[in-house]
Amino acid sequence: MALPTALEPGVLERCKLNYMENKTHSPQLIILAGATGDLGQRIARYLRQNGADVRALVRSGSTSQEVLTRLREQGVDVVTVDFDNPTELAEACRGGACVVSAVSGLREVIVDLQKRLLQAALDAGVPRFIPSDYAIDYTKLSLGSNRNLDLRREFNEHLDKAPIAATSILNGMFTDLLTGQAPVVLFPIRRVLYWGDAGKLLDFTTTDNTAEYTALAALDPTTPRYLRIAGQVADVMDLKQAASSVTGKPFGLLRAGSLATFGGLIKLTKTLAPGEGDVFPAWQGMQYMHNMFSGLPKLNPLDNNRYPGIRWTSVREVLASRPQ
Repeated sequence: MALPTALEPGVLERCKLNYMENKTHSPQLIILAGATGDLGQRIARYLRQNGADVRALVRSGSTSQEVLTRLREQGVDVVTVDFDNPTELAEACRGGACVVSAVSGLREVIVDLQKRLLQAALDAGVPRFIPSDYAIDYTKLSLGSNRNLDLRREFNEHLDKAPIAATSILNGMFTDLLTGQAPVVLFPIRRVLYWGDAGKLLDFTTTDNTAEYTALAALDPTTPRYLRIAGQVADVMDLKQAASSVTGKPFGLLRAGSLATFGGLIKLTKTLAPGEGDVFPAWQGMQYMHNMFSGLPKLNPLDNNRYPGIRWTSVREVLASRPQ
């Protein structure tokens, strides 16, 4: 079924009025896709803590029973659904105030599956949709500079044509990655690795802060098209000071080269170890760091103060919690 191509006048306003009228009568029902992943589980928990009913859509055999049991123990309604069945998927979305996507993958997930989820939301009359973005500001990047973000851009171009209120949440880089997965803070040699200009400001937000913010945004019918957050904005000098502070040992900076050199290394890595079927091959992470050190996807303005109850976790706190 083809998506309608225009947002009818007054749709968002009617959604807001309906929300205010019904708010005191029953909890909002949030439809959550990707609830079995780390971010999705956290979003589900914060939704429940904020009084929402949560319906998690899961594929048969897609995750462990332990995760499903944990979700059910929190009061989440876990529904097994065939994402290839439009009627079944739309029925699973029925009654929802917002569909939140926290899925992860390549084209078949970020574009194809989310298109089916969007159509199901439209068929079920769900007024709002939050796509699985959770990234740097890809709208400022050139096409081809980051494969995974290009897929998000492609889906969001489709989403913008649909008659539904959409909100993308952009959070920079997950701060948690600094404890090992992202080769920036190099604890064994006490160096902070960077490319290009050491003064570029970088956006970091923990997975948990992102989940809490997303849950609050899902319950807020007045959200704009984009919300931008950063638990901390830091340059490599700030990372160096944080690492020195938590270890009690001095860290230095290690400039690996220019951004042009970094770009050449990315191309070489992609040639030698393509990993095209992997969600996060080595060159994909390198693309992300290249984007960040370019300064182009810097988040501005930040919407941290929209929900003042959130306590933002600093880079220093994350580094201090790393496994020893």
